[in-house]
Amino acid sequence: MMRSAEAGNKTAQQFRDAALPWLDDAYAFAQVLMRTEADAEQAVQECYQRALRLFDGLRGPAVRPWLLAILKTVCQEKLGEARGRSTNDVGNKEKSGPRAMPTISQLVDDLPAPLGEVIALREVIDLSYKEIAEVTGVPVTTVMSRIAQARGLLLAARRAAQASQVPPTGGTSKPTVHRANAC
Repeated sequence: MMRSAEAGNKTAQQFRDAALPWLDDAYAFAQVLMRTEADAEQAVQECYQRALRLFDGLRGPAVRPWLLAILKTVCQEKLGEARGRSTNDVGNKEKSGPRAMPTISQLVDDLPAPLGEVIALREVIDLSYKEIAEVTGVPVTTVMSRIAQARGLLLAARRAAQASQVPPTGGTSKPTVHRANAC
């Protein structure tokens, strides 16, 4: 009995040493997936509980992708449950004004889920393409394609938002240039 408790304590300590350094990354990814702080916190807690139960089966040093893959599953399950409870809240996003400039976070939130998660894993959490492929369960080429597509959509959305912020000028689209030696 005593050896079993010691083995459990050793496993728990090994899990803490391996998983706790990635807690901030897990929380950042959960915020992208879940959209609210409270839901992200709950998802990370459940992720770490599952990871602890599964830790003995982990093979290899790649704890971060393994942990984020578990987190993705937890978030998908929670989002599925939330959709089942209420469909009235879908699409209700508040902005600070009718022409408020969206933040990058808001633009990422507006991306389709597969694109939002890969761009967050790459740009926020700084995973390699191979690690992103492990987390998402898709080939590296698909990861690269999704990241390129997400970057293109983010750039287009940001440009559109900036264009809507520019106040209209007095009818001319080009400024007048005065040259000293014009003929």
